[in-house]
Amino acid sequence: MSRPFASVLAALASLLLAHGALAQPFPNKPIRLICPFPPAGAVDIASRSTAAELSKLLAQPVTVDNKPGAGGNLGGAEAARSPADGYTLFMTTSGIQAINPALYAKMPFDPNRDLAAVSALVSLNNVLVLNPSVKANTVAELIALAKAQPGVLTYASSGSGTSIHMSAEMFKYLTHVDILHIPYKGSAPALTDLLGGQVNMMFDNIPSSLAHIKAGKLHAIATTGAKRDPALPDLPTIAEAGVAGYESGVWFGLMVPAATPKDIVAKLNDAILKVMADKDVQEKFIAQGAEPTPRGTDEFTKYVGSEIEKWTKIAKAANVKVDY
Repeated sequence: MSRPFASVLAALASLLLAHGALAQPFPNKPIRLICPFPPAGAVDIASRSTAAELSKLLAQPVTVDNKPGAGGNLGGAEAARSPADGYTLFMTTSGIQAINPALYAKMPFDPNRDLAAVSALVSLNNVLVLNPSVKANTVAELIALAKAQPGVLTYASSGSGTSIHMSAEMFKYLTHVDILHIPYKGSAPALTDLLGGQVNMMFDNIPSSLAHIKAGKLHAIATTGAKRDPALPDLPTIAEAGVAGYESGVWFGLMVPAATPKDIVAKLNDAILKVMADKDVQEKFIAQGAEPTPRGTDEFTKYVGSEIEKWTKIAKAANVKVDY
């Protein structure tokens, strides 16, 4: 066999091998799930639960990569810059998609242009938790205490623009109290300081505070939803406790870079719908204080649009702005 002919055969063989690799169905390698908040918070808990279930269903490792900062904007920007091939997923929140665009004067990316919807995952209420040193057992007592000491009481959040931040701002707006905001890079470090007494209160996502509430380390006085939460059924809602018109919550969902092929997005959506249809998975999320709320891609996109409208009104009414 002549050398030129052998070279041609070798080149053809390489092309065939490359084509075979490309032709392998998605996914054929590990997937990264970017979580835009630190470990141990509610978004991280949901990310790790979702990654574990997707790993089993897709037969490929799905690993969680925590990229916290700027209310989720740093992780979102990294996801938006990642290859649009389905191998980078992003755990988004209502704060990132619907609140941050109304809140930040400048953002490193546009969450609703640079990312594409895969599916909503869960929705959850927040819970108003106090350090036990705060002398208030009810919402009414907390309001009275705050009005007697304007600007003295502090509340922690998982970052400016998060649902935890905006739940507190809605509370301030409706009750006319002056409470100082102390933002952190995630729920877990905020909780650490709340437990240590460095801050007085927090409107935390239920999953990350639940164990501390049950252990008696945090004093929970109300939840933020329209109705009582199954995870804390004995607690009144803030509206029930006397703050008329108060309702706040958060949702998490999966996004991918905007140019990701539609067939891959559809496959990921199908995987999420299958995962969330499993009763054992549903029970795990419910036990964490989260309600499974999977949606199709189009339905999720429309829902995000309605949430943007809602939270933009609240941000303007509360006159909240954040410099990136």
